Amino acid sequence: MSTGISEKSAAALAEEAMLKLWDKEKTFQASQKLRQNAPYYSFYDGPPFASGEPHYGHLEQTTVKDAVARYKTMRGFMVPRRTGWDTHGLPIEYNIEKELGLNSKKDILDYGIDKFNDACRAIVFRHKDEFDQMYRRMGRWSDPNDNYATLNTDYIESVWWALAEINKKGLLYRGFKSMPYCPRCETPLSNFELNEGYKDNVSDPSVFVLFPLTEKSLEKIGANKAPGAGEQAKTGQVYLLAWTTTPWTLPANAALGVDPKADYAFVQLKSDGSTLILAKKRLAVLDLNNSHYSLLKTVKGQDLVGLRYQPLYGVDEAKISKKQVNNAWQILAEDSVDLADGTGILHSAPRYGEADLSMGLAHDLPLIESVDSSGHLIWGPKAAIGKFFKSADEHIIADLTKKGRIFAAESGFKHTYPFCWRCETPLMYFATTTWFVAVSQIRDQLLKNAAGIKWVPAHIKVNRFGKWLEGARDWAISRNRYWGAPLPIWVNEADDSDYLVVGSLAELEKLNGGLPGEDLHRPFIDKIVIKKNGQTYRRVEEVLDCWFESGSMPYGQDHYPFENKAVFEQKFPADFIVEGMDQVRLWFYTLHVLATVLFDQPAYKNVVADGLILAADGKKLSKRLRNYPPIEQLLDKYGADVIRLFVLSSPLMAAEDTRMSDETFRDLQRNVFMTLQNSFSFFKTYADVDKWQAPAKLTQPETVNLMDLWLLARLNQTIAAVSVGAEAYQLQKATRPLIEFVNDLSNWYIRRSRRRFWKSQNDQDKSQAYATLHYVLARLCQLLAPWAPFISDQLWRELLPGGASVHLSDWPAAEELNRELVDEMAKIRKLISIGHAQRAEEGIKVRQPLSKAYIALKSAKKDDYAEILRDELNVKEIVWTTGQPNVRVATLITPELRLEGFIRELVRETQQLRKHSKFNVDDKIKVRLLHSDDFVERALRRHGEYYYAEVLGSGAEDRPGQWSSKQVIIDGHKLDIEIWKA
Repeated sequence: MSTGISEKSAAALAEEAMLKLWDKEKTFQASQKLRQNAPYYSFYDGPPFASGEPHYGHLEQTTVKDAVARYKTMRGFMVPRRTGWDTHGLPIEYNIEKELGLNSKKDILDYGIDKFNDACRAIVFRHKDEFDQMYRRMGRWSDPNDNYATLNTDYIESVWWALAEINKKGLLYRGFKSMPYCPRCETPLSNFELNEGYKDNVSDPSVFVLFPLTEKSLEKIGANKAPGAGEQAKTGQVYLLAWTTTPWTLPANAALGVDPKADYAFVQLKSDGSTLILAKKRLAVLDLNNSHYSLLKTVKGQDLVGLRYQPLYGVDEAKISKKQVNNAWQILAEDSVDLADGTGILHSAPRYGEADLSMGLAHDLPLIESVDSSGHLIWGPKAAIGKFFKSADEHIIADLTKKGRIFAAESGFKHTYPFCWRCETPLMYFATTTWFVAVSQIRDQLLKNAAGIKWVPAHIKVNRFGKWLEGARDWAISRNRYWGAPLPIWVNEADDSDYLVVGSLAELEKLNGGLPGEDLHRPFIDKIVIKKNGQTYRRVEEVLDCWFESGSMPYGQDHYPFENKAVFEQKFPADFIVEGMDQVRLWFYTLHVLATVLFDQPAYKNVVADGLILAADGKKLSKRLRNYPPIEQLLDKYGADVIRLFVLSSPLMAAEDTRMSDETFRDLQRNVFMTLQNSFSFFKTYADVDKWQAPAKLTQPETVNLMDLWLLARLNQTIAAVSVGAEAYQLQKATRPLIEFVNDLSNWYIRRSRRRFWKSQNDQDKSQAYATLHYVLARLCQLLAPWAPFISDQLWRELLPGGASVHLSDWPAAEELNRELVDEMAKIRKLISIGHAQRAEEGIKVRQPLSKAYIALKSAKKDDYAEILRDELNVKEIVWTTGQPNVRVATLITPELRLEGFIRELVRETQQLRKHSKFNVDDKIKVRLLHSDDFVERALRRHGEYYYAEVLGSGAEDRPGQWSSKQVIIDGHKLDIEIWKA
């Protein structure tokens, strides 16, 4: 990682100097004061966790947030720049568990909840300084002393208020559901947290299990006697064939499901005479065992309903009601049976799956608990007891194979499987009691309020976000954890249907007669017992989902509704938010749900979802692989402006994952920032030589020169394009026109206009050239200010010495655009490109003059462009022709033209020697050309005056003690060039 100042680039050093100047002048504070009475523009800062170091995702988001805030400030808005911190939840707890060597909830309880939470509190701001430094170094303006944190008591109180309001609306309930569950963290997760942890191509066992029909069921269908529970399978028996990729759930099996409308086949295996029952559409699975069979008969699934089978492992009947035992281990009609996979017979373990639980509750099946809350087997074969559920698979398969209950098993079934979004432990579905927000009841409101939100890119609105809202499910908001905002719910110990949801500290104090002290966290809040109407209420142990907390930031940051009511209402809903695509179903979603429930409004008006920065090889950035440079090193090498422009002009802003590489940064540095700096240096060099004075007021200059008029038109076109892109939050469209304009400024306008600045006389044309270039550079600084704040302010201050920062100026308005001039110049440049391509095909350099070019151009003002065409095509004559726009250059090179071409090359070589010798642009030089070539001599006699005028030189015979020289070969002619100051 770069640490020494010697390792920093000139750009990085210049940016650090600008940071110090901003500090000295209090430029950020001045920008806020300047707009203090202006219309409000609010954006919400999605709070990052400061427990880990800032990464490229944070760098990307902070760039966009600052850029939009700077732009809107220049547009005349007051833009508060408050930052925030996420401080609760599994991310913090998991880090502390690793540091303390704690591996389970039991370990945490043994360690002590109070000490554990103290340890969590100690790390939540561990890397805040690095975040603040990254923000500063990237040019993000914010007040590091004015931020919010989700652990603060005021914030928690606002969260409590929100939950109490949800309860008042009848949308809070406690339910027993099968939830995505992390056995390591021992807590349920929400459906959107589940969505974050899926991994592709996870390998799991795939087993086809034989469930033998009971004797009575065999009698019903007239088949042979069935084996007893646990007996070895015998020939001639009848089995239901079911499929699962979760063998660990088989000890909890309580029923099998069939599609009542589907066809099911009875097939007899030729190998042992046994009969298998499975869906007719799924007979192909029998090939897995190379089975030869004959089809006995086909029945509808409904005909199988009610048949009973022998359980694989039975049940501890002391824990299950007799009625549930009687309901278990039979075939049930189930419309959700999938005939695309498996056997068409569904294995159901009600405690370990959503559909399974629904089926279990509907038919009053036993909820057999074979795996406990920590993910370890407690019921099943002896060899599997105590094993983690994923590790138990192999033992269960081995046991069932031994008992003859496995028809076929595969070990490498590839599928998508969910893991904990924080600790990456495999998840399981686990039926447990959880507190929910009834989001499904407000789907219509969610969709209605989402209709007015503008998304970038637009397709997210109806696709990713819209479809997520259409299928919005009830939100599991409680976590069986420790470090989080405690659920403000106290339950009657005599009647758990009677509970209190406390919405403020004042209410809690009134109910309890006191508060737990300054810290609302566990275990202190747990000690509060509420006595009311002769009943005792104790707090539930859970804490809130940290996504509920971050989704509460619009009001939590201002302690609404307890204070700052007007401030909140001024900032809500937010004008703008931005985060990565992963937040569409996370923070963006929770913001929207809570705003809809509480205020029946969207939480934001405009939202940008951006893509992921990838490594140069297209892979995700990985600490393990170290496939990316440290942020500090990148900043030292290229500077923040380059990185900001990369982010803002890249496909990231269209939610596309984008590679970053040294090549990309070098190209931006060279093609944009060095080009811009060189353009400014060109202006300053000649303006200083001529002592040109800028006008007191920055106004569009009056000029008659065609190139000036074109440049001003291109500027106004660029102002309009950048403004349209920025207003639409399409930041690619706001920045790419600037990249194109910088190129046009340098490689077309300045290159075409050099002689106007070089000439000795200070006439009106030269004055107009200075005024035009100065004005355009200044306006360009303003256009660049939000996106590249460092170089724009540096150049602005040099263009307008003694003035204030560019960030205190107003966004430029586009003057009337001369569209015809812009379009016609574009046609001219295209014709020139065609002519240059013809030269390249013939192997003729551009500096070699040619006799004429035949050009077809439909324009009433084509003669105005004749000089440009002659110069750029380097021809003596333009011959106008008719037809579609085209150009054809005459490629015959006469001896006279060859002499002139040689001199042009000699000028270039001499100018390079001047530059290498570090001469000033206005330094007069002496030149001695050493050669013994008649061709060179003829060229100098014919075009010597032109040559010496171009290089600001004169011929000399004797040289002084110091000189510069180089030997060149031009078109096969060798000579030595010697120069020194005159």
